[in-house]
Amino acid sequence: MKTAVIVIPTYNEADNIVRLMDAVFTSVADSRWNVELLIVDSSSPDGTGIKVAEYMKKNNKVHLLKTDKEGLGKAYIRGFTHALEKLNPYLLFEMDADLQHNPRLLPDFLQKVEKGADFVIGSRYMKGGSIPPTWGLHRKFLSVLGNLVIRLGFMNFRIADWTSGYRAIKVWLVKKTLHHLESYSGYVFQVALLNNALMNKAAVAEVPLVFVDRTSGESKINAVQYMTQTLLYVFTHSSFIKFVIVGLLGFVVDFGFAYAFISFFHMPKIPSNIASAEIAIVFNFLINNFWSFRHKKVEGGMIAYLKKLATFNLVSLGSVAIQTAGLALALWLLGDKMILMGPVTLSSWILYKVCIIAFIIIPYSYVLYNKVVWKSK
Repeated sequence: MKTAVIVIPTYNEADNIVRLMDAVFTSVADSRWNVELLIVDSSSPDGTGIKVAEYMKKNNKVHLLKTDKEGLGKAYIRGFTHALEKLNPYLLFEMDADLQHNPRLLPDFLQKVEKGADFVIGSRYMKGGSIPPTWGLHRKFLSVLGNLVIRLGFMNFRIADWTSGYRAIKVWLVKKTLHHLESYSGYVFQVALLNNALMNKAAVAEVPLVFVDRTSGESKINAVQYMTQTLLYVFTHSSFIKFVIVGLLGFVVDFGFAYAFISFFHMPKIPSNIASAEIAIVFNFLINNFWSFRHKKVEGGMIAYLKKLATFNLVSLGSVAIQTAGLALALWLLGDKMILMGPVTLSSWILYKVCIIAFIIIPYSYVLYNKVVWKSK
């Protein structure tokens, strides 16, 4: 029988913890799994740890780990580490102690794992899931917008809920990613854990989660801090954002070399632009390989590099073709005119070109680079 350990961080959850533990064991009573609870209590002054210790006297599948108050991420890291060392689990769960995560979904999580999933998420944003209707408009907006920003930042729309804290994760994956997460103490730990799981080719599944408001106790999340940390993580770890930055740098390289060839070396304009474009392509390839897509960079020596560079050139030529055709179509349908934008007047072709690059070329190039040039190994 395989063991699943549900790790539950607590701080001042005395009003909820006994009801939660009862609900968990009721929901898995008919399971083929050995399900155990590990409560990671951050020195709660309200006696949460005392209630857990009393519960342990009648149920030997409950364990208590007392820690300092260091944040959600640290609590999970300490809980996972303790479980790996002492409880020999096959599967680890993340679960909140405030009853907002429905324990009756636990069999659904286990079923997904039995069918091959490495990482299962309780999703509020997939069909069948929801956030509380009692939330104010601003809170709903921040929740939905924050999740959308993460999905856009990582260009991953297959996963509906990146920030849910109700999860099941196979131990092999935890062992492989845990050392990457030790610097994340707050709620951004959730985003970092999922991102690292995807980089390790984890099979991810979701189950619908109807998220409800807590009935007692207080939320520990600091919305401003959470959003700031999350945006910073996405900005510094998203290969898509790095790809866009490299593209902008490539634009500067292209125009810089073209200007130098024409102005200083008096070369003809067409050959100058062809040469500068190829220099920019090589620049983009190298920077993307060693920065944007370094987790799957090209290996195998000079021959492998030249083959991938040739493929990169072909994809880049496809971008030029799409841009040329799109610009011609826009000029034909919308006309070539001057557009007044506040105090500035722009030629319409400039606006068309920017829109084509932003909404077609960048996504096209990113997807092709991922699937063809830097495809998963």
